[in-house]
This record gives sequence, C-alpha cells and structure tokens, in this order.
Amino acid sequence: MGLDIGTHTIGVAISDELGITAQGLKTLRRKSMEDDLKEIATIIGQFEIEKIVLGLPKNMNGTLGKQAEMVLEWAKVLMDKIQVPVVTWDERLSTVGASKVLLEADVSRRKRKKVIDKLAAVIILQGYLDRSRRANHGPFFQE
Repeated sequence: MGLDIGTHTIGVAISDELGITAQGLKTLRRKSMEDDLKEIATIIGQFEIEKIVLGLPKNMNGTLGKQAEMVLEWAKVLMDKIQVPVVTWDERLSTVGASKVLLEADVSRRKRKKVIDKLAAVIILQGYLDRSRRANHGPFFQE
C-alpha cells in the first residue's frame, strides 16, 4: 500500500497481488491521528496489505523539511500501532508528476483536487514497486 500523507488528506494506493502495478484506491480526509489509523487499519485488513510505502517529501537538495519531519513522526506512530512493515520512499515531484498527468488529460481543476493525492500515492507506490523489481531481477529481465 502506498500513502501520500498530506496535512488535510491521505492519498491511498494499493498494488495488484503480484506487486507489479499500483492502483489508486481513495483519498482519505484527515480527521484525527486515531481516526486516520483506524481507516488505514481497515484497508490493511480488507486488502491483506503486507507493506506500507510512505511518500517522504524531501527537498530538492535531499534535505528533510517541515513536511518530511511530519511524515516521519506520523510513520513512528503508524509503526507503533500497526503490525505491518513501513518504508519511506523519496517522493520528490510525485505531486508535480500527478498534476502534470491530470493537466495532460485535461481534467478540470475541481476534479484534480479530488484525485491528486490518490494519484500521487500511485506514483509513490509504482516507483517503489519498479525499484524493487529491478533490484530483484537486475536492470534487464524477462518474466
């Protein structure tokens, strides 16, 4: 499962059973840490999630800013409450990439706001899945 943690929303993506493709699941409206964790736990149980990939919004120079620190604190609480491995993934430009995809698809501003976090979660998870497959099979492989 990929998560794009924002101040007001959490974009959620899940992979197919083989861990090859990421699909957007939903955008959660943030309420409280407790409510957010309950929703995440429900999704984990429903889809039998084995790992959580959190987007870590690093600055362009690789340093961690205020938003990245918030995500790391959120990750600590998540790891304490949920018994699923949690990893972070450098998500620089994932929201920019999501915006570009939606603009190229001529999606209206109102609709973009509704799906941008979910699409960012897809980009985060897909990047992680692609990297994991390359690490396991080398840069050129056939399945």
